[in-house]
Formats: sequence, structure tokens, C-alpha cells
Amino acid sequence: MKRITFKAILFLLALPGIAAAQATRVDELRYPALPAFDIPRPERVVLDNGMVVMLLEDHELPLVEATALIRNGSVYDPADKIGLAEVAAEVMRTGGTQSMAGDALDEWLENRAASIEVAAGRDSVRAVLSSLKADFPEALRVFADVLRRPAFDAAKLEVARTQAVTEVARQNDDPNSIVFREFGKLVYGPDSPYARTETFATLNAIRREDLVAWHAAALHPDRVILGLVGDFKKDEALARIRQVFGDWRRGPALQTAAAPYRKEPNPGVFQVAKEDVTQSFIMMGHLGVRKDDPDFHALEVLNQLLSGSFAARLFSEVRTRKGLAYAVSGYVDSDWGHPALAQMFVSTKTETTGAAIDALLEEARALMSSRPPTEEEVRKARQGLLNSFVFSFDSLQKVLNRQLTLEYYGYPPDWTAKYRAGIEAVTVEQVRKAARHLRPEEFSILVVGTPQGLDKPLTTYGKVTPLDVTLPPLPSQDGM
Repeated sequence: MKRITFKAILFLLALPGIAAAQATRVDELRYPALPAFDIPRPERVVLDNGMVVMLLEDHELPLVEATALIRNGSVYDPADKIGLAEVAAEVMRTGGTQSMAGDALDEWLENRAASIEVAAGRDSVRAVLSSLKADFPEALRVFADVLRRPAFDAAKLEVARTQAVTEVARQNDDPNSIVFREFGKLVYGPDSPYARTETFATLNAIRREDLVAWHAAALHPDRVILGLVGDFKKDEALARIRQVFGDWRRGPALQTAAAPYRKEPNPGVFQVAKEDVTQSFIMMGHLGVRKDDPDFHALEVLNQLLSGSFAARLFSEVRTRKGLAYAVSGYVDSDWGHPALAQMFVSTKTETTGAAIDALLEEARALMSSRPPTEEEVRKARQGLLNSFVFSFDSLQKVLNRQLTLEYYGYPPDWTAKYRAGIEAVTVEQVRKAARHLRPEEFSILVVGTPQGLDKPLTTYGKVTPLDVTLPPLPSQDGM
């Protein structure tokens, strides 16, 4: 059977008459089954030095993009130097290489309409090269230099450190930032690498030799997954990759332990006093799941019916019917390598703080008692997920990025291809069973806002623990 392309699917979905022509109400619309489509699979090659290479040709435009996923990230930062991975990744790029200074590298890339970016996340480092097809051979050589032979210019380190210090100094300006940051600490634990954040002291402790040592420990070919997508021929591209990376020696055996986090719930009420706002920002929840959880597909449907659209429960009840929310959401989130967070969030007027908390708790409890998910809710949620699924893979670049992620975390290469079938097979009973992953009795309830003018005391919901997010004085320039 001939494979239907992404563009063909989008065209079919837009055709007049694809929905019932005689429908006069939205709920009367009926759509045919979505057409089948194949998700392309990149070619996977492992070099002699252990580097995994994934190649996906796309000849639509004369462009090539290379993405390197590196087994490192901020979860491995020493406790006294939190921020090391993020600073080191940035200076890998801005500081240039042993053969080209950072400013010269900027100019070289700009003259070729190319870019190289390096950034550290929680549990991975990502480096991306984009270039024209004609410039790709030389651009790949420079990209390899950035990964293998960074200069870690001391002046660029100071620029990166100053930027990071500025972000820390402003971290309490936005109440949304406070609530998401502090909620992670409540659930994962304040010392967990999944929740801890940079401070003036940890940034001040980072030296150039730390960046050099970080690179020596983290950057080895057998800890790199390199993906290419674009206008190239596989054999030629692979030959160029071997030319610039083939003599890179393997590193020592990887012996990184899993990052710790709090396994037990931390129920209670926690408050951050922020006097300069007229709203309360409320988040409640506990640990979520990994993407390999047996209930993953059912949870995807549950999340969709809970807050995946403006017709979802939280929007229709808390925002529309009760008029309590500026913003509202709720879901049992999942991550690839560790449990994400199950959380419910609402921002509301100070004087409706208690009512908003009550509304979220009511919705969470109703899922397992008075109002379990209905057949119609599950049908609509399932259809919403299936209708949007194609847009997650409407370019080969997105396809490759997902395959890199699956490779990085050790998931089956056909995991994405099975997603659609998994969603289609979800039943109402499975969604109702999955609702057990949202447990109100275990909620950590965090409120950020002014303590004055609340409609009911927070002690209504349990013992209140104040959280102090005050920053120490900004270090003097001499101290940096």
C-alpha cells in the first residue's frame, strides 16, 4: 500500500465535506476514520567508537540539520556548583574552539547563514547545527570542533555567569515562576537534582577548570547520539561523520547513578507570601509517572478530558461555570527517564483563593467518585488526541527528534508508531482506573500570593508551612 504523506493527510482533513455536510450543531459533526500513515524510521548506524548515528533524508529544501544528544545534564552538577552544565554548554559554543575564537566562529556562521547552538537540560545536553547543503561538509567539521575541542574562553565564562546571576536575581519577579519552581521542590525534595536551582553561591563557585573537567568527563563518542535530517545522501553523510568523529576515542565506562528524588508524598499546605500581586497562584499535586507506565495511554486521554481543550472539565467547571480562574490546568504528566509531576494549577483573585482550592479538590475527587469519566468525554478526548497526533510529526525534523529521544532513553524504536493504536484502544474503564494516579489526599498544596484578604484561612486545608524564597544579597563584582 502506498504510504500517505503528512501533507496529504493535512489536505484530506481540510477538504470540504469531510465532516457531515448537513450538521447544524457542533455536536452533530461526524468525521470519518483518520487515514493510515507511516512514520519514517531513520537509518541507525553505530560507529566503531560507540557513537550512535541516525540518518533521515529529506530533499525538499537544500538544508541539513545535525543534532547531538549527549548523556549529561544539570542533574549531574555537583551540589556546590549547580548551574555548571548550563554554563559549560553555553561557553562550549560562545567560547569558540581551539582553532577558532568565539567571535570568529560567530562571524563564520553568520557569513554562511548557519547556526550552532549548545544547551544543557535536566538530563541531557543538546547541540544543534543548521546549515545550507553546500556548506554542510565544512560546517560539520566546525560542529565537531565545538563538541570535541572547545576553548572555554574565560571572558565568555564571565558573560555566561553574569547572565545566569541576572536570571537568579529576577527569579522571584514572576509568581508563575515561583509556583512552578517551589512546587517541584515540594514534590521531588529540595535537594533532588530534578528540583534544585542555581544560586549566587553555586554560580560564583564555577571556574574555567570546572568547565574543562566537565567536558573531559562528559564528552565521549559513546555518550553521543548524532542525528542528521535534510538534503544529503546517507553514504556520503556517513563518510563525513566518520571523517570528523571516527578518531574520537571512547570514554571510560559510564557509571552515573540515577538522580534521587522523594518517593513518598509530601501532603500539606505551603505558602509563599508575595505582597505585590492581587491574585493567588495555586498548585497542588504529587509525583506523576514515566512514559513507560502501563496506564500511559489512558492517562493521555484522562489529561485531555480534564484540561486539554476549552470544553474540558476544568475549563468548563472552574473557569466558565464558577468564574474562578484566570488560568486553570490539570494533568498527570509523564517524562522519559523519571516520573514527572501530577499537578493541578489555577490562578484566581485573592478573595476567591479558598473557592478555587475547593473547586480543584472537588474536580480531583469527582474523577474517582461522583463524576467518573463518561463514554462521551472519553470519545471526544480520544478523538482530540488522534486528530492532533499528525501535527507532532508533520516534518521529518520532528520525526528524527523523537527517534533521538527514544534512543537516548532506551525506549523501543516503534514506541511512537504504536502511540496512535494505544490511544484508539483506550476504554472508559481504563480511563477511570487511571484516575487513581490523581490522589487528593496526598496533595502538596502550594499558594503564592498575598496572605491578606483570603476568603477562608489556608488552615482550612491543613497545617500551613511558610516558604521563604528571599534571595541573599547579590554578590559584589569582586566576589565573582
